[in-house]
Amino acid sequence: MNTVSLRHRVTWTSVAVSGAVLVLVAIVVHTLFGVVVNRSETTLLNDRIQLARQLAQEDISPAELIQRVDNRSVRARLVLADNRSFGSLSVEHADETAVKTRRIQLTGPGEIDHAKLTLQIDTPLLTRVQRRLTWLLAAATGTAIVVIAAALWIGVRTALAPLDGMTRVARDIARGRRGQRLNPSRTDTELGRTAEAFDEMLDELEGALDTTAAALHQAEQAEARARSSEQRIRSFVGDAAHELRTPIAGIRALAEAVVQQPADADPEEIQRMHLLLVREAHRAGRLVDDLLDLARIDSGLQLRREPIGLYDLAAAQLDRMRMLHPDLEFRLDGTTAPVIADAERLNQILLNLLSNACQAMTDGGAVTIRVTSDDDHAELAVADTGPGVPEADRERIFDRLVRLDQARDHRADGSGLGLSIARGLARAHGGDLTCVEPRNGHGGALFVLRLPLTTEPL
Repeated sequence: MNTVSLRHRVTWTSVAVSGAVLVLVAIVVHTLFGVVVNRSETTLLNDRIQLARQLAQEDISPAELIQRVDNRSVRARLVLADNRSFGSLSVEHADETAVKTRRIQLTGPGEIDHAKLTLQIDTPLLTRVQRRLTWLLAAATGTAIVVIAAALWIGVRTALAPLDGMTRVARDIARGRRGQRLNPSRTDTELGRTAEAFDEMLDELEGALDTTAAALHQAEQAEARARSSEQRIRSFVGDAAHELRTPIAGIRALAEAVVQQPADADPEEIQRMHLLLVREAHRAGRLVDDLLDLARIDSGLQLRREPIGLYDLAAAQLDRMRMLHPDLEFRLDGTTAPVIADAERLNQILLNLLSNACQAMTDGGAVTIRVTSDDDHAELAVADTGPGVPEADRERIFDRLVRLDQARDHRADGSGLGLSIARGLARAHGGDLTCVEPRNGHGGALFVLRLPLTTEPL
């Protein structure tokens, strides 16, 4: 196994690759510079030749021509027809073949006619420029390699820090310090995915250690749920036996009385007994329905949810109440307040609240429904002008089999389950039903139904 650390291997491999690329770039730059210099030399010589020919045609003196053509970058030698020579280019250097040289014969008036002009690039100057460029490229390449090596050393150390974190976490867990995790900030990188997989592995390992405790806890919860379910069943059976006793006793007594009537009994009396018998049967049926609703709520009510507007729902129920109670005044205001709910169950809640309000007002009065909404919830408030509910009873009235002793409860056949069912239905929808202090100091009772608001179109 390779014992060199990953940090060293990554750093030196990257430095080697970067250095090779930089050296190659330096060679290319140096070569291109040579090509550019060669082209520049040719262009420069051509310009000097053209200048010399123009000056020769102008009948200029040899000394002045050499002064114009011979400069720092180009050396010149002018030999006249009488062998006189001018210029800084010596005979020895003029015969060199390794340096770019051009020779021409000038024509023109005066003594320059048929003179020979030799032009040569100043080689020492170019040599110094190329030497400086070579050293500059070497220094820049070396400096770049050093900077890249230092940056890679720091960068790779930072990039591989999660691996050191994994090592520390693994050692801490081995020493018994459970619960530590890497929690990578990004999981779209190789190290991020590795850290995430490492955390998942730790979760699985610690989860396996917690299996026994979790199983014991679940067993205790299951036992508690079983005891609670058993208690609910006993309570339900007790409620059913208690509530059904009265109507069933009435049905039995009326049935026996009808059977024992003589053949010549008054038909109106028999008819009255039949009506009483039907009434008690209906009362028993309502009790059974209420008890079944409570049982469904306790066991987890299945709702058929759909988009509903609370305002429209309340308007429909108020139209029904106006026909049943023409002596009462009904008002409705507010907003649409859309919710996702079971329309039948919401009607059941609203019908219970409105029925209670109507039965509380024996000498006329008004029932007001106001529908509002905020950022998260829709609210339907039902207020009446009846005797109201004492503050001490505003929570107790939602208990099962509770009837108020005050004048508000005028029902002779009420089971005391309506408000308990209504609250259970509201909570099954994720909301709640409460009895609160009347607003603005008005008397009567105020019930408030709150449900989660939805943004889906109706």
